[in-house]
Amino acid sequence: MSGPKNTTTPSTTAKLWGGRFAENTDAFVEAFTASVSFDQRLYRQDIAGSRAHATMLQRVGVLSNEDEVAIHAGLTSIEQSIEAGEFEWSESLEDVHMNIEAALTERIGDAGKRLHTGRSRNDQVATDVRLYMRDACDACATECRRLLTGLLELASQHTDTIMPGFTHLQTAQPLTFGHHVMAWFEMLLRDLDRLADTRKRLNSMPLGAAALAGTSYPIDRSITMELLGFDVVSENSLDAVSDRDFAIEFCSNTALCLMHLSRISEELVLWTSSQFNFILLPDRFCTGSSIMPQKKNPDVPELVRGKTGRANGNLIALLTLMKGQPLAYNKDNQEDKEPLFDSVDTLHNCLRAFADMLPAIEPNKASMYEAASRGFSTATDLADYLVRKGVAFRDAHEVVGLAVRYGVENDCDLSQMSLDRLQTFSKDIDQDVFDVLTLEGSVASRNHIGGTAPAQVAQAIARGKQRLKATYPASA
Repeated sequence: MSGPKNTTTPSTTAKLWGGRFAENTDAFVEAFTASVSFDQRLYRQDIAGSRAHATMLQRVGVLSNEDEVAIHAGLTSIEQSIEAGEFEWSESLEDVHMNIEAALTERIGDAGKRLHTGRSRNDQVATDVRLYMRDACDACATECRRLLTGLLELASQHTDTIMPGFTHLQTAQPLTFGHHVMAWFEMLLRDLDRLADTRKRLNSMPLGAAALAGTSYPIDRSITMELLGFDVVSENSLDAVSDRDFAIEFCSNTALCLMHLSRISEELVLWTSSQFNFILLPDRFCTGSSIMPQKKNPDVPELVRGKTGRANGNLIALLTLMKGQPLAYNKDNQEDKEPLFDSVDTLHNCLRAFADMLPAIEPNKASMYEAASRGFSTATDLADYLVRKGVAFRDAHEVVGLAVRYGVENDCDLSQMSLDRLQTFSKDIDQDVFDVLTLEGSVASRNHIGGTAPAQVAQAIARGKQRLKATYPASA
C-alpha cells in the first residue's frame, strides 16, 4: 500500500545545507543547478544505499534500533509513493538525494535527520550511480545475450547458403550466409565481454568516502559493501567520490557496440534494397511512405545507424567533462548523468530492437547465389589451383587477371569458359579446374578454423554457444 502523497514544497530557507547562507538562492540559479528532473531515476539505488547505511550505523552503535526501524519504514513508504506516481518532487531540493531525505524527515521526524551521519552527497551519488550502472550492465547484457542467441540460430539455418563476400563493396569471394552472420556474432560477443569487464570494474563501493576524506565516525564499510553486493570497497576516498571513469567506460562500450550495430544496419539497408534483394525484413520492423505506396523502408536499422552518433557524442561529452577537473568532487560532475543515462537507454533499446529483428530476417537464397556467380568471385580459387599445379603465385595471379579481362570484355564468367579457352591463358589448366570454379567447391575448400566451409561454420556455431555461456553468465 502506498504512503501518503507528499505535497509539501519547502521554502528556499529550508534547504538542508542552508545554515551557512544569509539569503535565498536566486530563483534562476535554483532551477539552473537542480538535477532532480533527471537524477530521480536513481531513486531505487538511493533508497537501497540509505537502507544499507542505516543498518551499518545501527550495527556500529551510531543509530539506535528505533531509529533504524523508523528509517527503513519511512524509506519503504517513500519508495511506494514514488512507484505509485504520488511523490512530489521539488526542484528547490535540488536532487534525488535531498528530496528523499526531506520526505523521510517529514514522515519520521528527527530519525530522518540522523540518516546522513557519516556520509556526504558526494559518496552517496557515486554509490547510487555505480549501483545504477551495475543494473544497466545486466539489463543491456540480457538483450545482447538474446541477440547473440538469435544470431546463432540464424547462422545454423544457413551454414550452406551461398552469398558473395565483399571488399570495397565489390564482389570478392563466395562465402556462406551463416559465416557472415557469425562475423556479426563475433563482433557483438566482444561487446558483451566488454560489458562484463566494465561491470566487474565498477563494482567497487564509494560509500564511506564521505565528502572527500572519509569520516570520523566508527563506520564499518564491509557491512555496507556486503549489503549492497559490492565486491570491494574503494581504496582511496578522493578517487572514490571524484572519478567517473566507469561511466566513461560504459559510454565507450556503448559507442563500440553501436558502431557494430551500425555496420550491420548498413548491410541490412543495402541488402533490403531492390538493387541487392538479398534479404526480406518482416513488415513489423519497417514503415511505408506517405506518398509512394510501393515503399517498404528499413526504418529500424536506419534509426540504429543514426543513434550511433548520439552514442559517440555522449562519450566525447563525458571525456571532455572530466579532463579538466582537479580532485575531488566538483559541480561539473552533475553533467555526467544525462549523457550516461542516454547511452544506457540507447544501447538497451537498440540491442532489444536487433534481438527481435535479426533472427527474423529471411535471406533470398536465389538472389544471393546469383550475385555470388557474378563478379568473378572464384578468381582466387583459379589462382590457388594453378599454384597447386606448380605455378608461382605471382605468375598465377597474372594468368587469372588475363582470364578475368577476357571475361569482362566478353561478358563471360570463369566457370562459363570452355577448357580450350582457359588453356589459352595457361597450359597447366586441366578438366578438374571446374571443380574449383563452382561456388560450392570454392566455399567448401575453405575448410579450416575461421573458414567459410559449411562444416567449419557448424563447428563455429557450436563453439559460439559455449563461449556465450562463459562470457557474461545469465545469473550475473
